Amino acid sequence: MGLTAVELIPRDRETLLRDAGEVSQHFPDAQLINIPDLLRFPLRSWEAARLIRPIFPRVVPHVRAIDIAPDAPLPGADDPGLREVLVVEGDPPTDLRHRTYPNTSESVIARYRREAPHLDVYAAFDPYRRAPYKEMQAIERKKEAGAMGFFTQPIFDMRMLDLCMNWLEGETVFWGISPVIGPRSRSYWETTNHVIFPHDFDPTLEANIAFARQMMDTVAQAGGNTYLMPLRVKLERYLIPLRRA
Repeated sequence: MGLTAVELIPRDRETLLRDAGEVSQHFPDAQLINIPDLLRFPLRSWEAARLIRPIFPRVVPHVRAIDIAPDAPLPGADDPGLREVLVVEGDPPTDLRHRTYPNTSESVIARYRREAPHLDVYAAFDPYRRAPYKEMQAIERKKEAGAMGFFTQPIFDMRMLDLCMNWLEGETVFWGISPVIGPRSRSYWETTNHVIFPHDFDPTLEANIAFARQMMDTVAQAGGNTYLMPLRVKLERYLIPLRRA
């Protein structure tokens, strides 16, 4: 049986602690928490990881590669309780005062392997934003830099999942699942992540839960891991129906 991760948004300390408590209470299947680093909130992902570790000992913070100055310490590298990080390239900031650097995911992954070899480093996989051959070339570069596994962007089609599982056969992967409720949520994924939804996609909570169950079962049968991103839904409404019997 593979692992199950849940993503929590670090809006602020109080909300994050409340959400972590809800996941612990309502979804005991979760073995780890994944935390993105979002510039619109003041709480950084590695700070959030330290905050909720008493509730979930295993927390994977995202690190935005383009935010890391060449001479700056690596986020989380000096945290003795941290076991792993997920390095993403990072979208350009909307606030032009926020300084970025010409790093790639691979260069920051390689820095972690050199400077913080005690940490496991994951990388991102996105089957939608560019041609598959380019994404698979990037996967090879990330592996060569030292990535030991991958977290995927959410997948919304079982046929796409089958293709991607074939492409990433033999890799350690957390397969992303996220509810898409209503036209506004669908438009976000189509515009921002270039997702192409199947023609019969149903943007209701019930249909999203049914799809999540199907995807979780398929991944579990293959011995893989899943990664739930309960965006824009109440945690208990989405997670409780997904508990294993």
